[in-house]
Amino acid sequence: MSCKKIMLEKFLYLLAIIMIFFSINSIFIEKFNLVVFLFAFIIANFFLYYSSKSFPNKRLKICNYGVKGLKLFNFCMLCSIGVYIVFAFKLYILKWLLNVAISVLLQMLIFFIGIVLVYCTSFQLGIKTKIIGAIFAFVPIVNILLLHKIIKISSEEIEFETNKFELNVARKEQAICKTKYPILLVHGVFFRDSEKLNYWGRIPHELELNGATIFYGNHQSALSIKDSAKELANRINEIVEKTKCEKVNIIAHSKGGLDCRYAISNFGIEDKVASLITINTPHRGCKFADYLLNNMPQDIKQSIANNYNKILKKLGDTNPDFIAAVNDLTSSRCEVLDKQMNLPHGIYSKSVGSKLNKAIEGIFPLNFSYLIANKFDGANDGLVGVQSFAWGNNYEMVTSTDKCGLSHADVIDLTRINIAGFDVREFYVQLVFELKRRGL
Repeated sequence: MSCKKIMLEKFLYLLAIIMIFFSINSIFIEKFNLVVFLFAFIIANFFLYYSSKSFPNKRLKICNYGVKGLKLFNFCMLCSIGVYIVFAFKLYILKWLLNVAISVLLQMLIFFIGIVLVYCTSFQLGIKTKIIGAIFAFVPIVNILLLHKIIKISSEEIEFETNKFELNVARKEQAICKTKYPILLVHGVFFRDSEKLNYWGRIPHELELNGATIFYGNHQSALSIKDSAKELANRINEIVEKTKCEKVNIIAHSKGGLDCRYAISNFGIEDKVASLITINTPHRGCKFADYLLNNMPQDIKQSIANNYNKILKKLGDTNPDFIAAVNDLTSSRCEVLDKQMNLPHGIYSKSVGSKLNKAIEGIFPLNFSYLIANKFDGANDGLVGVQSFAWGNNYEMVTSTDKCGLSHADVIDLTRINIAGFDVREFYVQLVFELKRRGL
């Protein structure tokens, strides 16, 4: 963006602040003119909407307008207090109270317009912050602190998404994710591929923006590793046959990594796979899963399985098997399966892992399962122990500057949260770019 546009935006914003502040507090002046006030108020709001930046979408532009309004409210509120104090000694008490009331109402109008726009357009605020903000909206001091937090989170979201948009525009012609072979994304256990709620969050869209061709496993949510592998092998054969792409690059999360390893080693698709990258996959299983299966009463275990299988059948699974899926994630079972899943030569392999630092910071139920996994598996991502991640030609442990670390869900953008020090979408762009550099 040009310096002229930036300077123009700053000038218009300053002009908007001056116009709105004086129009709001001009009620203290004897010759207050309602028409002049309305004109100044409306024009000033047009100035607020102007931005020197090109936003990725209308949502962020509206959010930016709302944030500016909240900042304006902050300024007007603080400065107006001084005006109220000065005129308290110059006007009759009733007139002063009336004028203060009108001024406060007008400022509240600015606030409500801003807060509604930000609440409706900011994804990063989250439901928790929005609810707390609404509950304490009229609690002095607390509401000011919360308002500053809301402005900070929303401003960071706008800047982050805008910078990402500009980065993708700048490198669009390079198509850094346009690999020789398409990308197959394989989900983990207890989830299904869905168009309405993508398991991989914002990652697929980001990859496609940079030239990638994406396919999904479309396998059932909970089966034994062998049965899931068979479905995935059929899916890979289908993709290769229909697109004539010869091979696929697989990126698999959690149990999906084990399913793919088994499919490649046992269902004759090794010549149709160029690479396999596993994300937070329990290659050596989960010891806490052994404990739960061995100690949970059989009737409770079967009841949970029956209820899960019944629900997932209604959601599209043809024959879900909760017990078989969980059993294949135990450390004892993975030790046996590992001998049956040797990756053939010629397929590039890589594994990625992460960990949570504090249970209290993780999302439910990972904050709960973290404590159990920590007892049996040590440092973990809320489900899988760090010692279970490493596999293949390369292993990468990803971290963030955020105090809570990266959970099993964070590494696939399931929560759609921007995490400090870890741009999950860019991480996958670079993963795929590495495949392109390797000629895959």
